[in-house]
Amino acid sequence: MTSRLPSLNGLRAFEAAARHMSFTVAASELNVTQTAISHQIRRLEEELGVRLFVRQNRSLSLTPEAAEYLPGVRAAFNDLRLATDRLLRRDDDHVLTVSTLASLAAKWLLPRLSAFQETHSGIDVRITTSTSLVDFQRDKVDAAIRYGRGQWPGLRADWLMADELFPVCSPSLLDGTRPLKCPEDLRDHVLLHTSNANSDDWRLWLTAAGLPTDISKQPGVTFDLLFVTIQAAIDGIGIAMGRTSYVQDDIAKGRLVVPFKIALPADAGFYLVTPQGRADSPKLSAFRSWLGATAHTAP
Repeated sequence: MTSRLPSLNGLRAFEAAARHMSFTVAASELNVTQTAISHQIRRLEEELGVRLFVRQNRSLSLTPEAAEYLPGVRAAFNDLRLATDRLLRRDDDHVLTVSTLASLAAKWLLPRLSAFQETHSGIDVRITTSTSLVDFQRDKVDAAIRYGRGQWPGLRADWLMADELFPVCSPSLLDGTRPLKCPEDLRDHVLLHTSNANSDDWRLWLTAAGLPTDISKQPGVTFDLLFVTIQAAIDGIGIAMGRTSYVQDDIAKGRLVVPFKIALPADAGFYLVTPQGRADSPKLSAFRSWLGATAHTAP
């Protein structure tokens, strides 16, 4: 006699709640109410005749039976996701669409991408740039390189690299008529700024250097993209606040120099983010392996 399968909705609620150890987060991921999650799990427990969660005040834990059951449920859902993905994206197995920031693409990813194409000639890489979070389903994107702390519910996030913040400038400024020997000399130079996400970089670095933050408010030039700011520094227009991943190649090739030894660790980093159901597809596995190795290789 074949056993009847339990409710698919109940299993989905169980897997999400067990992964997050939270009915609230599971409800957000599945786009239902917390009450709905509670009801689905309660019905699943009744179907199975097994208690799955121990609820104590605000804490949640798995019963021994649930901990043994979870790996099989998780594997089954992953198989379903992969099978569905293969069915719907059969013609796109050779196409890899990656979303990232325009500045990171221009200053870090694109100069290195030919190495991936040489070893994976069967994968057609397509780069799209955006400052907003990508919707993988709507935007038909396979992976994204995001800056943050690695916490995006329902997505797999693989650590790539961290940045440090420090001033950079053209070597020509060091030989100019205005001195640039200590941080206080910044008062006599044009500071280059980037709006939006990087708008606070100068103030943070000046604070770490023990200098008045009003230096960052003196007349300067502001750009909307970081790679344009960096190019302005290369062209000798002024001094930019650099981030490691954006300037390491230019420093290595002598286009930029670091006038001071003070560097401020950034409070976040870059991650390769992929949908859980497609994270282990051959093309994403190949790109993840190459990207991780490249991120840990000096320029």
